[in-house]
Amino acid sequence: MRVTEHLYKANETLISFEIIPPKRGGDIKQLLGVLEDLVKFNPPFIDITSHAAEVLYEETSNGGFNMKIKRKRPGTLGICALIQNKYSIDAVPHVICNGFTKEETEDFLIELHYLGIDNVLAVRGDDSGYKKPIKFGRSTNNYAEDLVKQIYKMNNGIYVEDTLLDAEKTNFCVGVGGYPEKHFEAPNMDVDIKYAKEKVDAGAEYIVTQMFFDNKHYYEYVEKCRAAGIEVPIIPGLKMITGKNQLTSLPKNFHIDLPSELVNEISEAKQEHIIEIGVNWTAKQVEDLLNNSSPAIHFYIMQNSNPINLLMKKLNL
Repeated sequence: MRVTEHLYKANETLISFEIIPPKRGGDIKQLLGVLEDLVKFNPPFIDITSHAAEVLYEETSNGGFNMKIKRKRPGTLGICALIQNKYSIDAVPHVICNGFTKEETEDFLIELHYLGIDNVLAVRGDDSGYKKPIKFGRSTNNYAEDLVKQIYKMNNGIYVEDTLLDAEKTNFCVGVGGYPEKHFEAPNMDVDIKYAKEKVDAGAEYIVTQMFFDNKHYYEYVEKCRAAGIEVPIIPGLKMITGKNQLTSLPKNFHIDLPSELVNEISEAKQEHIIEIGVNWTAKQVEDLLNNSSPAIHFYIMQNSNPINLLMKKLNL
């Protein structure tokens, strides 16, 4: 079922999750354990992140550096197939611009279509430092809007490869990212909302927000989106803090603010109490979102299901 169908048919707020593939050559057993935990909560869909190749620099014996290009986290396609076929939960793979040509993106989407996976989240992706050489006649999607347009064309039977004149139409439900505290590259929120509107106009059917720790950012973002004519569902994304290092890593990597009350409480706490603090904070956010009829709540789990188990027990969900 398409994500939008899940949302429109739901009689209550839905709960969904996002996970990350193991590192290259890693053991998938931990991720399988996480999935076994998550399926207990009957999520209608689970997102799986995608990752392009990254540049690694290794120092040589003579003081120089060797550049190595490595894809650190393959496996998105296989994990999607596992989730959808073993657990009968709709998989939502992330499709990214950076590091992939349009032709490679098309091949990935064709494979998803073969597997019966009809939901994708279209995002630009982080800059890994690796700009893949583009072969003659090939091109890339520079922004998420461009990626949405490519997927929308495939839904209408229009493929990049001009030899595929009789290609089957796909039926992808396309989601995109939204930024309640503004994307760090946007000069202001109005421009960021404009970009969101362009993605929706290109064919995106729902928005999942970047994590936030103060619900007012989400409500203000939804209000501004609606004022700009964006009518698609906007799903709030939440993450629980589990360590003091996240007080610096989350703002640095995701360009978000952390409330002073939360920062002070975690800063003064011993490590063994931090997960409880993070769970309690998120529980308050969830209760408020439920009381305000949020269409769904999307949790950034990655590879640690212990906090979500504690949260669901606390909320009796």
